[in-house]
Amino acid sequence: MDVAITGASGLIGSVLSTSLRADGHRVLRFQRGGVTTGDAIGWDPDAGRIDAPALEGIDAVVHLAGEGIATHKWTDDKKRRILDSRVRGTAVLVAAVASRERKPRVLVSGSAVGYYGDRGSEVLTEQSAPGNDFLARACVAWEAETAPAAEAGVRTVITRTGIVLDAHGGALKQMLLPFKLGVGGRQGSGRQWMSWIALADEVAAIRYAIENEALRGPFNLVSPAPVTNAEFAATLGRVLHRPTFLPTPMLPLKLRFGIELVESLLLVSQRVAPAQLQAAGYEFTFSALEDALRAVIRA
Repeated sequence: MDVAITGASGLIGSVLSTSLRADGHRVLRFQRGGVTTGDAIGWDPDAGRIDAPALEGIDAVVHLAGEGIATHKWTDDKKRRILDSRVRGTAVLVAAVASRERKPRVLVSGSAVGYYGDRGSEVLTEQSAPGNDFLARACVAWEAETAPAAEAGVRTVITRTGIVLDAHGGALKQMLLPFKLGVGGRQGSGRQWMSWIALADEVAAIRYAIENEALRGPFNLVSPAPVTNAEFAATLGRVLHRPTFLPTPMLPLKLRFGIELVESLLLVSQRVAPAQLQAAGYEFTFSALEDALRAVIRA
């Protein structure tokens, strides 16, 4: 297949690209502010520009690009960039996909479990209603921009991804140092649910969505075994052979990153189930947190 990927240099996109190329597929990446050259497709989502003809005859498009949400305080400007990068980027890409004479067979467009908001111990499936906080509203708007592709007859899959576990990037990379120093522990009450997925399963699930023609609509990309924050901390400590008695001090984090970001990313509770993915026959490589942590930390 010919597969075009936005966000191809990111944590998920880079491993997905390597996986596809290893199996003989051709991967094209989207290049911001540039022109189409070789395996790079030029686009500028902020300006509404994309080399749409370069998508003619492409087999699959995977859309992973978006402003990082955990890098800086959520000022009004930062929140605008988070939202605009997802909504505008998706709108520009989808318009190009839908306009082709020989359209891609499938569009896999990213989203997140932030769609559900803070829901306590409620078990959340793809049929659950969205939340109403900033991230939930952003996800709803993000997903809505894929509609023109589906209306144009392109099989469209939306991946609501949980916390992706990898020692070299994402949330786990940020956690490792304090836990290795023996000062890691639960965050807040520790009762909030965390829905996680190993990077290997994230990539395999995206490929499963590309390759299985019956799949369409939203899919929760999370392990079937979510854990509480306290369980996560205890498991990570056990894997690293470090104590986890003391809770993580939240005040320094709130001072550095702001209250809204810290509460939205660390203290909300989302107990998400991969109902549609399991119903479609996907088999997880890592269902148990400890197995996943041992594998990614050893890698």
